[in-house]
Amino acid sequence: QVHLVESGGGLVQPGGSLRLSCAASGGIWSITNMEWYRQTPGNQRELVAGVTGSGNTNYADSVKGRFTISRDAAKNVVALQMNSLKPEDTAVYYCHVECYVNTGGLYNYWGQGTQVTVSS
Repeated sequence: QVHLVESGGGLVQPGGSLRLSCAASGGIWSITNMEWYRQTPGNQRELVAGVTGSGNTNYADSVKGRFTISRDAAKNVVALQMNSLKPEDTAVYYCHVECYVNTGGLYNYWGQGTQVTVSS
């Protein structure tokens, strides 16, 4: 059973920085894509940033130049460095992993979510 553990959320002032981390473990054969999504009340979950197995990255327009996604393939960890945070970045952030599992098959998994609040 694949398990994702997120950490690093919290309260930060506008212009500040936070770093989110997500560690995947349990029955993983290989990971393809690792992504961060976010969701605010009443809205759909939106893609913030993603990184492929080959290291290609993509970002939502709203975070380009401020957020950086990185991946440690050996440790099955994905991080999101968030700089120059704005109040509109306030949301619950979710880690999403697509991976092949040891028992066969390609599956998608979600973390439990971590709250990021940007406020003075």
